[in-house]
Amino acid sequence: MSRFRKIGIIGVPPLEIIRGANEHGLVIHDLDEPLVREDLETASPFLPRVYCAILRTAVVNALHLELDAIYADTGPGKCDCALHTATILAETLPIPVICTKNMDTVAFGTPLCQARLPLIDRMLAITAGVKSAASYNNPPPSCIPTAGFWGVPPRDFSILGLFPDTTHIHGWARCMENKTPADHALEGQFNPEVPTVFFAQSFCAKTALARYLAKKHPHALYLDVDVHTTSSARAKVQAFLELSGVRP
Repeated sequence: MSRFRKIGIIGVPPLEIIRGANEHGLVIHDLDEPLVREDLETASPFLPRVYCAILRTAVVNALHLELDAIYADTGPGKCDCALHTATILAETLPIPVICTKNMDTVAFGTPLCQARLPLIDRMLAITAGVKSAASYNNPPPSCIPTAGFWGVPPRDFSILGLFPDTTHIHGWARCMENKTPADHALEGQFNPEVPTVFFAQSFCAKTALARYLAKKHPHALYLDVDVHTTSSARAKVQAFLELSGVRP
């Protein structure tokens, strides 16, 4: 790793990988996030459109960023589609694409998921935290929740602006902050006492779990969104929160 300067990551590689990158001062690019101004269709020659927008975004980034290597989590904390994506990128790119399996179990805590702060800001901080192996310093205090967001960080964060600051985060996003992406027990937790939106990217395998848990929850909305937040999706969330008596 010492010979690299800039690496890309797909999913959440093991803490050992991130710690090594931090110690060597490497620049880490989270390829799951939109980083380049390129049409998502650039990924079409490599991935079918029925792959989620997150993995298609990772491919677009990998094709256009100057990277020395890519580390992809292809274990139970991600999905089989990530493994296939890594295989394709390894055949396509002139740089090493290294498959890893994150089985980390040391819990770092989830203070951001339970804090009283704008949901967009907290989700940005959670996704940024993937690039650091450091423990959380001065975590914000928790709040009493009035709503819940269960799921993965959306590709289009604008949908998060519809939720109140007192929204607690559950699902895989909570596993991300805890740095245990393969913790399925933690991922399956939710709060039945507050109205909760169960979210997943369209075509993601987690749509099955999101819909299943939404059926178990006494006051839930199941929602999947592809690339961008549509006006229909926005209206559904707004109506659900308003009818649930949730105030911004």
